[in-house]
Amino acid sequence: MTDLRLGVVGFGLRANLATTAHRPGEGSRVTVVADPLAAARERAAELVPGVRTVPDLDALLTDARDDVDAVLLLTPDHLHRDHATATLEAGLPTFLEKPIATTVADADAILETARRTRTRLYVGHNMRHMPVVTAMREAIRAGAIGDVKAVWVRHFVSAGGDFYFHDWHADRRNTTGLLLQKGAHDIDVIHWLAGGFTRSAAAVGSLSVYGDVDSRRDNSDRRLRDWYDVGTWPPTAQRDLAPVLDVEDISMANLVLDGGVLASYQQCHFTPDYWRSYTVIGTAGRLENVGDGPGAQVRIWDRRTDTYADPDRVIEVGGDDEGTAAPTRCWSPSSCASPATAARPRPRRSRRVRRSRPVSPRRNRCARAAAWSRCPSSTRTSRPGSPPTSSSPSPPVASRRSPVAGVRDCPHRHPTYALGRNIGWRSTLGAEVLSE
Repeated sequence: MTDLRLGVVGFGLRANLATTAHRPGEGSRVTVVADPLAAARERAAELVPGVRTVPDLDALLTDARDDVDAVLLLTPDHLHRDHATATLEAGLPTFLEKPIATTVADADAILETARRTRTRLYVGHNMRHMPVVTAMREAIRAGAIGDVKAVWVRHFVSAGGDFYFHDWHADRRNTTGLLLQKGAHDIDVIHWLAGGFTRSAAAVGSLSVYGDVDSRRDNSDRRLRDWYDVGTWPPTAQRDLAPVLDVEDISMANLVLDGGVLASYQQCHFTPDYWRSYTVIGTAGRLENVGDGPGAQVRIWDRRTDTYADPDRVIEVGGDDEGTAAPTRCWSPSSCASPATAARPRPRRSRRVRRSRPVSPRRNRCARAAAWSRCPSSTRTSRPGSPPTSSSPSPPVASRRSPVAGVRDCPHRHPTYALGRNIGWRSTLGAEVLSE
């Protein structure tokens, strides 16, 4: 097999895309990296043995053109038009990191160039390939919740202070704002799940926290790893933020899509956890994800109740820490729509709570957790149609588990899920846990 030779422009925050694509002997390898920062070129040489480094795109297109079959453009958003039109004019198939551009005019210019030169252009909406997103998409297409009528998305970004408020991201001239720079992923997924595009929108945002941090520094000589620290908490403890900082750190958008589908998107860059929560409501049910990485679940409700009830089906999402897809499994009376799924016993629905005899919130939360973990302290017993007991393997809920602290009614372990990438762990009960 002859490897596709890749040129990479920009070796900063998205450098992991380049190192992932570098698979000599497996179909692709990175041959040239262009970056104006000497430290970035040195890091590229360290992570990609044998790679050739050049200072800019012009050098790649002239001196190194014969060593490149396609390019990855991983540069700041406001440079996308100049860089993408240049590579497309050179006839190089181009992967362009999202968003495609910061203005409609720039986006139109890139698309026009791709059409005119008949050169392939791929915009990096990689979340369409995330296992949890594909699981939701397959369930919707299989009719699990009927016709989609609403999509709600909440994005918690604990690392927002590190990712977006130290460098070029913080300057609105470079991004137009984080609803575009960061929200482009989720808005694309909203469109994909709902089967339509936005026709009207209204949004608000605010610089609520990081604008009050006085510690500022020009970080153009540094990269993310030079200031990133998971121990920085609370958000006001951030230091060396960008001198120009005028993008929002919390924002919300309401959207009206084709066919009258309503959607909302909310992002916050000063939360303690890092993950996305999707809720999709249709004419015959609703689904939501719990966690968005390996071990995540997609939970589906398709029967009416007058109180909280355990989901009618649970799709356990496969995958690994690199985002590689794996078969999903569906815990339901019948198998999922995906051919790779396997039928699992249906989880027992939670008992309705009589209004005259309210259950303690602590006991009720612990009971619900026990329904999934089959905690030995639970008074429930196994019977046909209920989840496996503690004597048989429980369905995997997360790729890693941690002891739950602060749950007084139950001393045993409960399932939890990752709320970020090396950010930390929190249980579904809201209790703080320690990563193993």
